[in-house]
Amino acid sequence: MLRISNTVTLADWEIDISQIRAQGAGGQNVNKVASAVHLRFDIPRSSLPPFYKERLMALSDQRISKDGVIILKAQRYRTLEANKEEALARLKTLIQDAVKQHKVRRPTQPSKGAKRRRVDKKTRKGKTKALRGKVET
Repeated sequence: MLRISNTVTLADWEIDISQIRAQGAGGQNVNKVASAVHLRFDIPRSSLPPFYKERLMALSDQRISKDGVIILKAQRYRTLEANKEEALARLKTLIQDAVKQHKVRRPTQPSKGAKRRRVDKKTRKGKTKALRGKVET
């Protein structure tokens, strides 16, 4: 059972975890041990609230297929258990980030004092640069 928030949890039957062989370097251990993990989570068939499902389906993430299946591959660690934990943690953060409400940005304008200070600074800088010219004798 994976706890997403205080009210939302995912049952074990909703998350499909399968063992695969890890890719890349690692020597003989990588070639003979299936310690990497493929995690599959079907959004439409899950018991998530409709709000969660809508937000997840609206994400433009390459880990989410067109059918609404989240596919995560974890192979960082040497043991199967550690890779399972990492895959579940990544699924949890993906769901939590999708549901997080972002603050609405309200456009602002600089004050008159700020505009005046900016123009004064520009004129001072221009005068300083003008003094760097050749000295006429």
